[in-house]
Amino acid sequence: MSAPNKSYDPVEVEALQPQQIEQMRDEALAAIAAATDLDALAHVKTAHAGGGSPLALANREIGALPPQAKAEAGKRVGQARGAVNKALAARQGELEAERDARVLVEEAVDVTLPYGRATAGARHPLATLSDRIEDIFVAMGYEVAEGPEVEAEWFNFDALNISVDNPVRSEQDTFFVAAADGSEDSGMVLRTHTSGVQIRSLLERELPVYVIAPGRVYRSDELDATHTPVFRQVELLAVDEGLTMADLKGTLDHMVVSLFGEGMTTRLRPNHFPFTEPSAEMDMLCYVCRGESVGNPDRPCRTCSSEGWIELGGCGIVNPKVLIACGVDPQKYSGFAFGFGIERMLMFRHNVEDMRDIVEGDVRFTLPFGMEI
Repeated sequence: MSAPNKSYDPVEVEALQPQQIEQMRDEALAAIAAATDLDALAHVKTAHAGGGSPLALANREIGALPPQAKAEAGKRVGQARGAVNKALAARQGELEAERDARVLVEEAVDVTLPYGRATAGARHPLATLSDRIEDIFVAMGYEVAEGPEVEAEWFNFDALNISVDNPVRSEQDTFFVAAADGSEDSGMVLRTHTSGVQIRSLLERELPVYVIAPGRVYRSDELDATHTPVFRQVELLAVDEGLTMADLKGTLDHMVVSLFGEGMTTRLRPNHFPFTEPSAEMDMLCYVCRGESVGNPDRPCRTCSSEGWIELGGCGIVNPKVLIACGVDPQKYSGFAFGFGIERMLMFRHNVEDMRDIVEGDVRFTLPFGMEI
């Protein structure tokens, strides 16, 4: 038996001929070099290195060769495919670098440009002023007290020595709340002042009592330049042994100095309120002319009408009947109270001429006040 003829040179498959492999490789390399972006390179990769590419199909034909020819053909195809994959990796790196450089230019953010395109917010000046007033009295040792806005008539009127025939208890001045069954006699009102909080404080707290009571109140007023049916009020109550009108006057002076600056003072004019005795109207020195316009026709003052004083609110020594209603011995304890509208104070401080500007919610009114912490 003769030995195998190892010098046998079989006929190669046409796709595996050296010229064909070189042509496939060169076409792939040219396509890779011509790809201008990553998307184009992805298409080239599919066409020349994917499972259906010419070199991949040629690799499959190696199995049809005689054993003597497989090694050489496999070497040629493997080198061609390796060159293509190497070129793909190199070109992808170049295109990714170009993309990143382009993104840095096209999507660059100039941090030196003004950022404030959106208008900054602002607290409502009423809230800011209310907080400032609270801070003044908290620093003096007072506590902030709160109560319901729908109040029982006893707290709103009776305990404050306001008789049943007093005009303020009519529907012309007060909002009465209907009962659940629809009847008018519910005994509840929308509070007309925060004095009900003073009564609750005397009933709930141990003496002595030093409280400040800010909050919304309701009156049957038409909305105009100087009135609004809903407004903010702040009241103060101090009940202790030996308190006098002198303590009240000193407290008022400290308040106006804290709100309007040094040199401000107050004066008291006799008046009558059911819940205080003696009672007084509280005026403060005009914060514009400081009284220098009085009798001086050369320097008139529109703010105080050249009177030198501006009315701020009511005050006085707590009526003993109010103390008795709250279970406080008027022979041992005395107290003083005062109250004023925060809207009115805001109009004084910032020369606001129309109260409707305060309550209508126009952002053009609140923004100039900005933020205050």
